[in-house]
Amino acid sequence: MIPAPLRRAALVVTAALAAVLAPATPAAAHGTDAPDGTDYRAEVTGTAPARPWLTARMVEAGARLELTNRTAADVEVLGYSGEPYLRIGPGGVYENTRSPATYLNRTLAGDTQLPPEADPAAAPAWRRIADGPTARWHDQRTLWLESDPPAQVAAAPDREQRVRDWVVPLRAGTGTVEVRGTLDWVPPPDAYPWWVAATLGFLVIGAAGLVPAGTATGVRALRGAGALLALGGAATVALTAGKAVDAGAPGAGGVLLDLLTGQTWTLLTGLGALAAGGYALARRPAADFALALAGACLTLFAGVSNLAVLSRSVAPVAGPPTLARVLVTVALATGLGAVAAGLLRLRTASRAARATAATPVAR
Repeated sequence: MIPAPLRRAALVVTAALAAVLAPATPAAAHGTDAPDGTDYRAEVTGTAPARPWLTARMVEAGARLELTNRTAADVEVLGYSGEPYLRIGPGGVYENTRSPATYLNRTLAGDTQLPPEADPAAAPAWRRIADGPTARWHDQRTLWLESDPPAQVAAAPDREQRVRDWVVPLRAGTGTVEVRGTLDWVPPPDAYPWWVAATLGFLVIGAAGLVPAGTATGVRALRGAGALLALGGAATVALTAGKAVDAGAPGAGGVLLDLLTGQTWTLLTGLGALAAGGYALARRPAADFALALAGACLTLFAGVSNLAVLSRSVAPVAGPPTLARVLVTVALATGLGAVAAGLLRLRTASRAARATAATPVAR
């Protein structure tokens, strides 16, 4: 017979995972549009001729090119056959529904089937798709789309090297401007040390569940597990903010909006782990249950969902890739450790309760 506390923990954790996985299923179809990581580093080197009012950068680990036009005149991005593709200006962003690039760029793989109306030689048919002077799109000229690496990379995969220089042409008034950049191969890191660190962290935190709960040592163990879980929550919040910045969120307001709309579950997971850690530090009732539940969510939504960061050289997180790996490792170790510690303490408490109930009452 499974103890009641363990049954409740299992039911709640399962319900929480199902609640998140259900809405996440359709989004999985768009996973290639927001890569978990890559070994190709795309960077913008500038515009030629230089235009201070026109800024470009790569976002989403290089998956999208972002262009901002801060003038009163529109700028056109040219497609793969030289046709007008995007129009960016003070009136917003428009796409040409006759341009093949409009459809090819909808996915990172560029495998969208072209509709009959896609004709680069036809007169443009503009459709408004966004407010503001900024556009972000997948551009095949900035990416490596083949499944196999370039020949020079295959010959020396352990060496960082240039794959190609790229150019995205623009039309500004009667003149032309080029957004120029580079695509480099960056050898992937060795994920083994990060897995070792996560495993050791899991074992250390999980060991807190082996200490008898009713002792002074057990109290310290609970508080230690709670403090480390809170650390994992803080790491998750930092990781989530870094992903929002890398996605191109403008300023603090843009980051906050992305956190509340695009990174909701991961943000809630980090905040929940912070709250559960504080709950354990305060030795509140059901602290063991809170540890297990928050740890399970942290493991899944901050650890497992970001595992690619440990083995890819370019992470979809702003800042140094090593920092992103540290944050994911901390989240994974503290999440797994909290699950183990919480469930072990629940099991011990359940045994103690049964033993008390089985003890004959003195008359």
